Amino acid sequence: MIDIFSFIENSINFLISHSSGGFLALFSFFWFFFIFDFPRYVVLNFIGILSWKIKKFGTSKKYQKAREQLFLQNPLITVISAGRNESKTIPYLINSLEKQTYKNIEIIIVDDGSDDQTMSICKELLNADKINKYLYNEIRGGKSSALNLGLYYAKGKFIIAVDADTLFLDTDAVEKITIPFFIDNKIGSVSADIHIINANKTLWTSIQALEYALLIMSGRITTSFANILGIVSGAFGAFKKEAIEKVGGWDPGPGEDADITVKIRKLGYKIYMEPDAIAFTEAPSDLIKLTKQRLRWDSTLIKRLKKHRNIFSVIDNFSFSNFFSFIEQVIFTILLDIIFFVYLFYIFLVFPYLIGWYILFLTYLIYVITTLFQFIMVLWISKYKKKDIKLGLYIPLMPIYFGYYRRIMRTYAYVRELLFKKSYDLPFIPKKISRRTKEMGI
Repeated sequence: MIDIFSFIENSINFLISHSSGGFLALFSFFWFFFIFDFPRYVVLNFIGILSWKIKKFGTSKKYQKAREQLFLQNPLITVISAGRNESKTIPYLINSLEKQTYKNIEIIIVDDGSDDQTMSICKELLNADKINKYLYNEIRGGKSSALNLGLYYAKGKFIIAVDADTLFLDTDAVEKITIPFFIDNKIGSVSADIHIINANKTLWTSIQALEYALLIMSGRITTSFANILGIVSGAFGAFKKEAIEKVGGWDPGPGEDADITVKIRKLGYKIYMEPDAIAFTEAPSDLIKLTKQRLRWDSTLIKRLKKHRNIFSVIDNFSFSNFFSFIEQVIFTILLDIIFFVYLFYIFLVFPYLIGWYILFLTYLIYVITTLFQFIMVLWISKYKKKDIKLGLYIPLMPIYFGYYRRIMRTYAYVRELLFKKSYDLPFIPKKISRRTKEMGI
């Protein structure tokens, strides 16, 4: 049986004894971290967050002027929520929308063939003038179809798409996500910062809450600042109506949020992340549900690469920002996952078996320290510091979650999609929609 304390002591002694060999010696052990993860998750994220903080401070007057323009012009904003069997969550969504500081809101609920109490609840909300329109699909068409139906009836200049289980704890969320359109006319869509409402429910929801803080908050701030943000959250995202209409709305199939983001980018619009616009959503509460969700999400990247491969063409309206937006996703998911497994193979091929385990343990410690640094950056910009600081307890688990679980799930999802096109067989997508999208190759 392994003596854990002796193993830890021997690992530390191994590191100390080889530190005298200088950086090259350490590099031979931890080259994956030094080449890939340190620049991306430490250096670039720090630069991105620091730049955002400086920009926010320097443009505070411009931001205030944009806010004044929003309330002066008072444009109609249409909120579309599409879902199925969401009777338990819709009242909470509507209640939080009622409390928003911005009042010129049109609310459209699209019911995609629910067979629970969604219809009766929505009719009550409609009769009470809490929503403006309730649309019911007798035959399920999928989320994209439901959003497009809502878009057809939408009268607003701006469209906000939210999931039915989205909740706003901040009363200024709608105005916060709309203000960027008045700062930069080239912005076509704005993504919000998403938090987990059930973070304290289970170990898995707590891990996801920390994941969202590290990746959605800090990661998307960085990619937004570099103008390569590749996704507007389906839980809470805002669009210029003209931009959505130009791209023909949402295409059918899973991953509609990332797909429409790419379509809008290809028209030349900017995609912006607004960290001060915050929404809460529910996360899967157990490992099985979480795995199914992530397999579904990860498989859509392969579909987007196939569908939007003309982004890599220098002839067809080439854009460096769009090119690097896709390259960032390819490198930091598909390619780096493969290289990471090569790195594991390298460790046990080059070094003796026990030394390999020392290196893996020391690598784990390095990533714990790195995650702690990322977490400090998140707390620096977080609006919910008292709530988020509790997530620090789960930092020791994140290297295992990110480094192994997520990489294995992503790689499995990519291989499965390439070989079997499993995204066309998802149970929540109507069969006729899956069949049609497969025929169209989208």
